Amino acid sequence: MDTSTDKPLIVIVGPTASGKTSLAIKLAKRFNGEIICADSRTIYRGMNIGTAKPTQGEMDGVPHHMLDVADPGEKFSMYKFQQLAVEYIQIIRKKGKIPFLVGGSGLYVDSILFDYKTGNVPDDVLRKKLDQYEVDDLLLMIKKQQIAIPNNRYNKRHLIRAIEQKGVNNVRRKSIIGNTYVVGITTDRPELLRRIRTRTINMLNDGLIEEAKKLFGKYGESCEVLQKNSYGEVKRYLQGELTYDDLIERIVVVDRQLAKKQMTWFKRNKQIVWLDLYEAENYISRILT
Repeated sequence: MDTSTDKPLIVIVGPTASGKTSLAIKLAKRFNGEIICADSRTIYRGMNIGTAKPTQGEMDGVPHHMLDVADPGEKFSMYKFQQLAVEYIQIIRKKGKIPFLVGGSGLYVDSILFDYKTGNVPDDVLRKKLDQYEVDDLLLMIKKQQIAIPNNRYNKRHLIRAIEQKGVNNVRRKSIIGNTYVVGITTDRPELLRRIRTRTINMLNDGLIEEAKKLFGKYGESCEVLQKNSYGEVKRYLQGELTYDDLIERIVVVDRQLAKKQMTWFKRNKQIVWLDLYEAENYISRILT
């Protein structure tokens, strides 16, 4: 990735409902920036309320990229995200503006920070062909091609992917790319739970159930991305498995689990500076002033 420009890349990460999106919008508005969303759910069209996708009003005139780039039934890989996000970073810098990469999807963020090399893109034809072989046959192919054997050598899917990528699988830098500042938003647990519950109630009041009905009607109830997070719980509610009060509690639990998963991922990156919202705003403002 080209990091020769004098415009830094500002990366803001943290758990769901931590306030990172509103902070990024505020800073981008102040410092002439544009936002690239690193979220594996807001990339999908129509999934607005249930993913807490920022509205036009909330964006406050700040350009946002990587929203609504795929349909819920469409496959969207980390590789595709990385390609598009890098392109947007370069475009924003060429305009003399500040790129802000913001989100909670750790794999998406790390693909940029550590410049992942992902090898060949997924090849469905090759996968179907390789899927006909047994694990021992796939291992033999890997050895003949002098490809590194995956950690889970008995997982057929991992073996097929190794062959497909010719052994280049998420090769990454040891440190983050240059001219980049990464800030993680900290929130104490009771406050985060309060924010998650408040947001859940607001989403339901804003029409989450109706949105879910439309999505199920258009893409089918078996659509993979609609089985997760709030949409999966709304599906259970519509099928009579949950009461309305149960639905609220289940969405809160699911988002709490998501927040925990996100923090576990990000805590592995020792180059993230962890600050609360107020401290983060001051820290980034000093960098950009």
